[in-house]
Amino acid sequence: MAAVFLRFLYLGCIAFGGPAAHIAYFRKVFVEQLGWVSEQQFAAQLALCQFLPGPASSQLGFAIAYSRGGLPSAVAAFLGFTLPSFLLMLALALWAQNMPGSGWVTGAIEGMKLLAAVVVLDAVMNMGRQFCRSRRQQGIALLSLILLSLWMAPLLQLSLMALAALAGYAGGSGTVQLSRQALSAGRRFLMTFAVLLILAFSVTTSVYAQFYVVGSMVFGGGHVVLPLLESFLGPLIDSESFLLGYAAAQAVPGPMFSLVTYLGAVAVPSTPVLGALLSTAAVFLPGFLLYLGLSGTWQQLAQQSRVMAAIAAVNAVAVGMLAAAWIDPVLRHAPQRFDALLVGVLLFVLLRSGRLPIIILIAGALVFGAWRLSV
Repeated sequence: MAAVFLRFLYLGCIAFGGPAAHIAYFRKVFVEQLGWVSEQQFAAQLALCQFLPGPASSQLGFAIAYSRGGLPSAVAAFLGFTLPSFLLMLALALWAQNMPGSGWVTGAIEGMKLLAAVVVLDAVMNMGRQFCRSRRQQGIALLSLILLSLWMAPLLQLSLMALAALAGYAGGSGTVQLSRQALSAGRRFLMTFAVLLILAFSVTTSVYAQFYVVGSMVFGGGHVVLPLLESFLGPLIDSESFLLGYAAAQAVPGPMFSLVTYLGAVAVPSTPVLGALLSTAAVFLPGFLLYLGLSGTWQQLAQQSRVMAAIAAVNAVAVGMLAAAWIDPVLRHAPQRFDALLVGVLLFVLLRSGRLPIIILIAGALVFGAWRLSV
């Protein structure tokens, strides 16, 4: 466990670049260098993690360590990989509570909001290309965008995802059949997931319950966590705090779900460290329980066209959700001046080109914002 923890702690300190980069790091280290899993095992684990809700890269690390040393090693891997970003985002939340009101600080925050608009637009385009290839998926995404632009509410978001899953399942072919032996192996984890989800829906006043619901519903990648969290936690956290945390999550290594660490601390200002710990655990737990429950049945699930069609439809809704969130609150709260528009276009072009690391773009946005409001 100590060896697994230290290995993932090192990766958590250097894993900049988002989920795609994290997966490349994992493959290089655990397939090519250490040989903990074979190429075929790595591909199978990656496919399962992309099928599940939650952060695919963190779940992949969890899965690799689980195959290496069971549940204790998987937990050690999660703690190691998440700890660096957890500490950085917690520090940001604590600093934000006592943030000085000088012009350069306010300007730097404006620069981060400008960067958030650029990053979300890039994510919408990438996800649209990946998840909206057919006319049907494009129609689902467009309908979701229109409806959520009119009313961005948790009830509508979850309803759209459920309806899309049902429509996708009905549009598939064949029947879903799973062996009783495979199901019994993961039954206790699936039951735990379901019971906690029912309780989370029942205890709507608990911020941690809302984080668990969000972790259960985030399909399509870490960026989709933004519209869900903004809808669920809107009464507790203002949009500016959301966008500051979202932009900062791009700057730290490790999973983008570390945004939840920041939001948990901000939402519970009386006990920010405890709030950050419980919120982080709540949003990651659903994906891990589902992995443990479905890992034995994945080979059978992957061959069921109805299941895959349902997931494809939910991913299309996720694209519409993120596009609606880009319009409001991201774009609405971004700087509206002409010079900010020019810098935003430049940042977007540089981001799409892939020639500069994201940390350089973050520094540029910070410098621009601080300079603009200090002059």
